[in-house]
Amino acid sequence: MPSLISAFDAILSDLDGVVYAGPHPIDGAVDSLNTASEQGIEVAYVTNNASRSVETVAEHLRSLGLSVDADHVISAAQSAASLAVGELGEGTPVAICGSSALADCAREVGLEVVGFGDQPRAVLQGFEPALGWQDLAEASYLLANRDVLWIVSNTDMTIPKERGIAPGNGTLVHAVAAATGRTPRVAGKPGSTIFSTITDRLGVSSPVVIGDRLDTDILGAQQAGLPSIAVMTGVQTGDDIVNARVAERPTYVVGTLRELFTEYDEPRVDYSGDAIVARLGDQVSATVQDDSVNVVAHDSVPEVKIVRTAAAAWWAARPEAETATSARVIRA
Repeated sequence: MPSLISAFDAILSDLDGVVYAGPHPIDGAVDSLNTASEQGIEVAYVTNNASRSVETVAEHLRSLGLSVDADHVISAAQSAASLAVGELGEGTPVAICGSSALADCAREVGLEVVGFGDQPRAVLQGFEPALGWQDLAEASYLLANRDVLWIVSNTDMTIPKERGIAPGNGTLVHAVAAATGRTPRVAGKPGSTIFSTITDRLGVSSPVVIGDRLDTDILGAQQAGLPSIAVMTGVQTGDDIVNARVAERPTYVVGTLRELFTEYDEPRVDYSGDAIVARLGDQVSATVQDDSVNVVAHDSVPEVKIVRTAAAAWWAARPEAETATSARVIRA
């Protein structure tokens, strides 16, 4: 039987929670992604980090054992620059509220990087740990003029660090939004620009997005019109996946990247009277009852198959959920 990955000609993979967790590679990730490359599948890495150059990211990935070059890495900084030049054209003066990597990306696509006082036509904002109040204030003063375009790399509210969870770029974006009353254009995930930029670069026709976060990776895939694979090695729990709103429901759910090379078991959903029951062969069944999903599974069944079956049942019962739900998954 065909493997899950055989239906696609490219993988667009997230990094943290998929490839690595902190300084360490996730078990099976490096071997799986290298195997995909060896089988002729284009493997690209999509990151919302706008503070590092794509070459720096590629070097980091190579140090983990991955076969990758900078052309197969797309950052939110590159995406922001692409979005700006597409809107305003080459030679347009832009101000940078972020890192030198973001400024370099702007120059690479033909934009002119200028100071806040030099009448820029856009502000490009991205994460930079050393960014201070004065930088945010200068951006806010300039963006009081609504003719100035505001593009941000991403709106991630948190960023995982070795010591724990820290404020992400979204917190800095919110500070400027609070001061200006404006809403920015988002270049990175969950926006679609970052995905279209890398698929155009690679010239692929059937890519799949792999990620661990529903609100960036999976939502971004949906907004780009791409199928997605949620891998349960990162931040989202099984309950998160079951209760995901429609816009953040993945096409597939796997436990690890090793499962890319196996046949994907899709639960079958049956409608019997008022009952909705999903079954994965004779291994797992999940029945929706009011606001609960009652799961019966053999002891040896992997957690991912339980999540996949419970999600199939609950999503069939709540096919139009615009916000996250609160089903209780009860296991017999």
